[in-house]
Amino acid sequence: MKMERLSHDKIRIFLTFDDLVERGIQKDEIWHEIPKMQQLFSDMMDQAYSELGFEASGPLAVEVHALPAQGMVIYVTRAKPHFTAFDGEDAEYGDEEDAVYEMEVTLEHTDVITFAFDDFEDVIRAARAAGRLVPDGGSLYAYGGKWVLQFEPDLLSGDQGQTLISILSEYGEATGLTQAVLQEYGKTVFEGNAVSGLARHFA
Repeated sequence: MKMERLSHDKIRIFLTFDDLVERGIQKDEIWHEIPKMQQLFSDMMDQAYSELGFEASGPLAVEVHALPAQGMVIYVTRAKPHFTAFDGEDAEYGDEEDAVYEMEVTLEHTDVITFAFDDFEDVIRAARAAGRLVPDGGSLYAYGGKWVLQFEPDLLSGDQGQTLISILSEYGEATGLTQAVLQEYGKTVFEGNAVSGLARHFA
């Protein structure tokens, strides 16, 4: 489990499926094991307080992004009372008498493979390695001081998605950033031809 503070009121948590299995939660049972997920969230908030000083009190907006094969990215935002939370497919609220916080949960699932990199050299290395699978695919964005490579699932077949994830994991970290966010708030460097573009410019 990895945690990062994004702002005074927002943190990001990355959970691998191994993290979930260690807590007795199987990949296919994520949204059905409610008691276990509630305990997991409580453990995460305890860890967020001890590691980041993030106190989970008052209304919380929780965005859960399930990623293909990698696990999930969770964004927790501490909001002001009477806030308008994220629109979502499902929502759960803490019991006002028993819970310290209230939650509105947004659940999202995507098959798009997205990885973030701190160093541009790592992007080039990742693209070279990925080129054996997807010589013409991928989009590259600059966002928040990082480089983000994104691959659409229709470019891959069979076990290629798992192989690509393994390759990219050697150089960067999975992220739940969506294409809409990257295009609106980031800068598009290569769209649809990142692998070949990087190979052409940085051979």
